[in-house]
Parts: sequence; structure tokens; C-alpha cells
Amino acid sequence: MEMPPPNPAILARKSRLIERLSGVLPADALIHEPAETRAYECDALTAYRCPPMLAVLPSTTREVSDVLRICHEEGVPVVPRGAGTSLAGGSLPTADSVILGVARMNAVLETDYDNRIIRVQSGRTNLSVTGAVEEEDFFYAPDPSSQLACAISGNIAMNSGGAHCLKYGVTTNNLLGVTLVMMDGTVIDIGGAHLDAAGLDLLGVICGSEGQLGVVTEATLRILPKPEGARPVLMGFDDSEVAGACVSDIIKAGVLPVAIEFMDRLCIRTSDAFANAGYPDCEALLIVEVEGSEAEIDAQLARIVEIARRHNPVELRESKSPEESARIWLGRKSAFGAIGQINDYMCLDGTIPVSALPEVLRRIGELARDIGLDVGNVFHAGDGNMHPLILFDANKPGDLERCEALGAEILKLCVDVGGCLTGEHGVGIEKRDLMLHQYSPEDLEAQMAVKDVFDPAWLLNPAKVFPLSQSQARRTAATAA
Repeated sequence: MEMPPPNPAILARKSRLIERLSGVLPADALIHEPAETRAYECDALTAYRCPPMLAVLPSTTREVSDVLRICHEEGVPVVPRGAGTSLAGGSLPTADSVILGVARMNAVLETDYDNRIIRVQSGRTNLSVTGAVEEEDFFYAPDPSSQLACAISGNIAMNSGGAHCLKYGVTTNNLLGVTLVMMDGTVIDIGGAHLDAAGLDLLGVICGSEGQLGVVTEATLRILPKPEGARPVLMGFDDSEVAGACVSDIIKAGVLPVAIEFMDRLCIRTSDAFANAGYPDCEALLIVEVEGSEAEIDAQLARIVEIARRHNPVELRESKSPEESARIWLGRKSAFGAIGQINDYMCLDGTIPVSALPEVLRRIGELARDIGLDVGNVFHAGDGNMHPLILFDANKPGDLERCEALGAEILKLCVDVGGCLTGEHGVGIEKRDLMLHQYSPEDLEAQMAVKDVFDPAWLLNPAKVFPLSQSQARRTAATAA
């Protein structure tokens, strides 16, 4: 398809920006040739693409500050980008925007094992935080499935969790402080190595704000001593609703596993073929992991297995070795990639009360049959963070639109049963126009008023989070003022 001619106004602004940014960045940190900026045209929500005006790759907080100050003076929108693994379009650029990538900001700045903290630049990958401290028998708890690639900056932006968040919490429970650069280039420190900061909980505002309020360049994170041991048990069931009921019963019994993961037949078959995990032939699979001393593990698993047997599982398999545990988890961690090898898909992120799992799984199946698309379910069952994978054909006219319609109905269902639109992927562009299903106009106005304080010109991460018409109106009004 022939590309439209460049917009003369954007070309003129781009030329001026290149000139100014060249004065504060090394030559290799400024990317402006069209063939090169296409690498930043999308994130992991690949159904939507738009090349940015240009991209910058700063290495220090000072360089980030200089870039934002210049863009603020020029009235140019900035889209912060970590590793580009967002599944909600959180780092999708607009044609008139600058992508600010933090991938080069990946250093460990400080480790303090006595106080159990690590301070890192925000472009450091999630898994490499644990890699930096594991020789001292510590680890960083949040573990998104993309942890090998995703950056701490994106984890903070989306308040990411992972399989083990049931016990250890999500990013906000493991984040102690940040260095934040505001849109006008002002650098502020929020929180720090202490437990709680005095005054307003600004750290709680920043974590999960999706790049709407500032760019995080450094983060102080909580690290934890590794547990004595951990062991998963694999449970297979003939029915997804029964598996959901088993999860609910485990939680109601007061048992606190470190993780409870769910996979349905489509995901079981696909992941097993991909990872050779040895999964059973069944309709639904639970992976329940506990940790502690051997005596604690034995006691917890005995209670969990007792509960599971009431639901007539087709298979109950306790791991007998670290190698078997690794295989069990490899299948779950490979689920998204395995599905991606066989089909285009959209991954949702609604969160529900655990007690509603059986009802929601049944309704998802009904909605999928009504629209005529397959859905694979793989999710963090312990905290009700659903990740339905809607399969579609990107080359088939109308399939993407049907996929989006089904996704909207599933997310509305999550809200209707007492849940919310997102657990860890964020709102991005995917759910922005569903925000009014969860929030009243007054609620949204309060949220947008917070952005007014941090980013009065509405230049940071445009067209995200808030309903498009409202965010565009806010930016237009700010520009006119």
C-alpha cells in the first residue's frame, strides 16, 4: 500500500527538533530516518501501528531531562517506552510524537542487602534485577511472563505482577522510590530506601500511571531472601468451571500458595507441544506452587491436594525434583509465545473476584461461541487476573473487529461481576473507551485533574488511558490556553 505524503508541518517541526536534540544527545541516540523509526511503530499489541516522528535513546537522567525540556518548549508529545512489550498499546506512538526509549538505562546503581533494597536505572530488565542479587540468595518478586525482556520502567507504568503476585504482591508492593522527570524537564525524587515517605502518597500515584505523569529513570526496589524451597503440584480437570471452583475453595480455606495458575485445553495443548512440559490431556490445568521449609511445603500441599480431590481431578502430580518443577513452569511461561506461533491473538487483562471464576469462565465460552472466535484462557487464578487469548486472523477482513468486540464484552463482564478492566497490562489504547464502563464521569474527571497537575499541556503519552474524545479535548484546550 502506498504511504501518504509527509505532513509539511511535521517535517518542519522534525527538522527543528533534530537540530535542538543533537545538542544534548550523542549522535547514535537520535533516530530520525524513516526506515529506522519504523522499529518503534508498535509494541506487543501489533494490530495497531504508527511510526513516530523520531526516537531518542538517552543514557542518563540528565539526558532525559534535556529531551523532555526541549519537547515541552516545542510543544511536541513524548511517548515513554521501556522494552516495548506492552499488550495494551501503552507505548504506541502518534505521528507527531517522539519516542523516548530507556533501554540504554540499564545499570545497577546500588545494592544494600542489609536493608534489602536495590536501586537500578529503569531500563533494566525485570529478570536481570534478580540476576544481579541471586548470588547473595536474594530475588526480586514480581515476575511477569515477559520478565526476560520487559523493563522495570514498563513494570512501574503498568503496575505489573506475574505468577507469584498472589503471595508477594505486584510492582507497587515492591517499589520503594523513583526518580521522575516531569514533562518540563524537572527532576524529582519520590520515596526512597525507607519504608514509607511522609506526606501525600505520590509513589502510589506514579505506579500504574502508564507514562501519563512523568518518565521514571531510576527505581528503588525491595529485594527478598530466597525461600528455603518451593514445589508445584499439577492438577488436571475435565471442566474449566470445576477448576475455577477448586481455586475458589483453596483461597477460601485460608491457604496461601505462592502462585495458582490456570490453563484451558487450547493453551494446554499448544504450550505442551511448544515446551514439552508433559501436561495431561484434560480440559483445564492448575499449577499451584507453595514454598518454605520441606515440612511447610509438605503440610501446605497436603491441604491443597485434599481440597483438589473433592473436585475429582483427572490427574494430581506433585513435582519430585527441581528439573520437573522447571518443566511444569516452562509450559506456563511459554503460553503466550506458543499461541503466537499458531495464530494471531489479542491478550486481555480483566480482573475478577476469585469467587466469580466459574461464572466468568462459562460466560467467556458462551460469548466466544456467539461471535465465532476461539478463546484460550491462561491466567493468574489466585488473584483473579484473567488473560483470555482471543484468536483471530489478521489477514481476514472483519476478524480484528470481531476480536475487539468480543474483548470489549469480556472486559465489561469482568467489571460487571465486581472486577476491573486491567490487572497488570494497563489501559493503553486497548481499553481507553471502556473506562466509562468502570468509572463515572466524575471519577474520570478527578483522574484527569491529576494529569493536569503533572502534565498541564497533555504532552505525555497522548491518546492513552482516558476516552479518546476526552483526552483530545483536554489537549486542545491546553494548547489554546
